[in-house]
Amino acid sequence: MSAADLDFVSPAGSGRPALVTGGAGFVGANLAHRLLQAGETVILFDNLSRPSVVRNVEWLKRVHGDRVTLVTGDVRDAGAVAEVVQRASSVFHFAAQVAVTTSLVRPVEDFEINARGTLNVLEAIRALKSPPPLLFTSTNKVYGGLPDVPLQCRDRHYEPEDPKLRASGISEARPLDFHSPYGCSKGTADQYVIDYARTFGIPAAVFRMSCIYGPRQFGTEDQGWVAHFLIQALRREPITLYGDGMQVRDVLFIDDLVDAFLLARKNIRQVSASAFNIGGGPENTISLLELLDMIEELDGKRPTIGFEEWRPGDQRYYVSDCRRFSAVTGWWPRVRVREGVRKLHGWLQEMTGKASPAPVAEELRLEGVG
Repeated sequence: MSAADLDFVSPAGSGRPALVTGGAGFVGANLAHRLLQAGETVILFDNLSRPSVVRNVEWLKRVHGDRVTLVTGDVRDAGAVAEVVQRASSVFHFAAQVAVTTSLVRPVEDFEINARGTLNVLEAIRALKSPPPLLFTSTNKVYGGLPDVPLQCRDRHYEPEDPKLRASGISEARPLDFHSPYGCSKGTADQYVIDYARTFGIPAAVFRMSCIYGPRQFGTEDQGWVAHFLIQALRREPITLYGDGMQVRDVLFIDDLVDAFLLARKNIRQVSASAFNIGGGPENTISLLELLDMIEELDGKRPTIGFEEWRPGDQRYYVSDCRRFSAVTGWWPRVRVREGVRKLHGWLQEMTGKASPAPVAEELRLEGVG
């Protein structure tokens, strides 16, 4: 179905549909599900470039029927973007090239999707008399590798030497330092969204996200590392650690992220023209080695691991300071790491309807995961 063929008629009283670019992906599908549960209609705009995400679309259609519409399209197509944006009550722009490694191999494509694609969305919104609110997902990579942050190693994970930074994480006051083509393209888009909000009055805000995880995530080595580790463990296949495994991230469970999106939309006038660091915060940090320990507890067997060199732009430590967004909206993560990892592990098993690792592994292979 193309954008030109659509007749977006929402049920009485529900208004125009919400638009989710990249809506077939992990974050998009979870947000769409929550919106649909609340009685909204949703347009998923996605090029379906990852075969595994088709399963997310099938799930949404099975649960919500014709209140969810898939438009197969690409954000690089300005005409297709304009067609769907003009029908939207709100826009959640998640469509992106998501891997640093891919950006190193195909930097022009990375720019066209992340920077030009976002500009297409912004221009489509700017053309409207009553522009809908826009929420854009940026990345912590806009802060670069943080080489100037002194770190110490404790209990197999890195942490800042500065106790204040250790307690609160990286704030939005941190200077931008784009590193890798991916960091540059997402950072460019990040800044365009903020400036279009300031210059043209578009109601728009940016989430500079840390590591998001949860059900409906078909993680790979390049993106979605928590899910990737669990999938490899279920498949009884090795995991490669780039660096020493002691690098630390704050991980955020998908349900908490969706809560943040909905609060941002509700408070769009207060958050517009701003960027917010969004992650699990200091209460939800974990190193790669510590996740392997959790997997061993859940699975009864420690995954086989190998080590490779650090990759360009890799951060040994990144933890989000979420206090600025919390001050505006009252949001704070509710799902702790151990609970969230257990939920994701259970979902990966449940999705197959089988209990043993071997059938699970085969099912994941059929889904194109990993």
